[in-house]
Amino acid sequence: DERFDGELWEKLAEANLLGVTVPEEFGGLGMGLTELGLVCEQVGWTLPRVPALPTFAGLLALVELAPESLASAVVPGLVSGEDLLTVALVEPDAAPAATPATKARPDGDGWVLDGVKICVPYAGLARYVLVSATTGDGRHGLFLVDTDAPGISGVAQEVTSLEPQSVLTLSGVAVAGSCVVSVGNDPDPLSWLLDRMSVLVCAAALGVADRSLHIAAEYTRTRYQFDVPVGSFQAVHTRLADSYIDVTAMRLTTWQAMWRLDQDLDATDELDIAKFWASDAAYNVARAAVHLHGGIGVDVDYPLHRYYLWAKTLELMLGSATPRLAEIGSRMAATPSTWAD
Repeated sequence: DERFDGELWEKLAEANLLGVTVPEEFGGLGMGLTELGLVCEQVGWTLPRVPALPTFAGLLALVELAPESLASAVVPGLVSGEDLLTVALVEPDAAPAATPATKARPDGDGWVLDGVKICVPYAGLARYVLVSATTGDGRHGLFLVDTDAPGISGVAQEVTSLEPQSVLTLSGVAVAGSCVVSVGNDPDPLSWLLDRMSVLVCAAALGVADRSLHIAAEYTRTRYQFDVPVGSFQAVHTRLADSYIDVTAMRLTTWQAMWRLDQDLDATDELDIAKFWASDAAYNVARAAVHLHGGIGVDVDYPLHRYYLWAKTLELMLGSATPRLAEIGSRMAATPSTWAD
């Protein structure tokens, strides 16, 4: 009922793939964001029923932003697979994740959280949830909350991807000072996390689109009509060629943004461009694959429908194509000479 592949999660932990970016002293591999992106691309390729993306994003924040005392206490259990971590970044009314309405007010050396989060993956199984909130003076913070803490409650949601997600309500949830990941403006911890989670979403969308294209290519190669493969029809192989171009554009833009973030370079434009392609092209490729299959493309006994559903989910996650284009357009209008050069 939870749609959680616990056996696979254990194998991922044994292979240390949960700790790709975690320093060796915490039990990880000590690699970078680019290596993690390769893993996320395979997450999109296989669509396993595990909380890979929220765990990877949460671990990035804990390792890079949290005090060492908090990271050393929590991260090893997450890398070993003993504990589960998820993130709560999305809120009702389509509010941007970068401006959370959830409030954090100081209480001694800790904080108290009040708000509602939606679409929280695997909240029913997680021990910890990383919550974003806004302080009274307008700063953003990330807080590590135990899912058994007083004042936190969850209700299961039904979502397009079929992933187990929940609505979390936080009513006076106390967070000790030792569980504060980061609060501040320089850098803004929430923006830092959203940038990296967005590029991981792009990598997963790349895997979804690439796998959809491969499934469609194999099907049209072996499906015969009028004694010839349907892939030999001009309309079919033209559609596949367009999808190949889309996947190639996704790959180039995703790795450009990934590499710049990994090198601590400004990736504002590159990230918006990559997410535009991840939103627009991944869905177009998955839709083309379903179309080329005919009726079997939407048969739930056939794997393609899952890639179509996830392409739509990843399209909308953390900003779809339209708001990303709007951000790019605003910057172009503000600095026309830079773009002209």
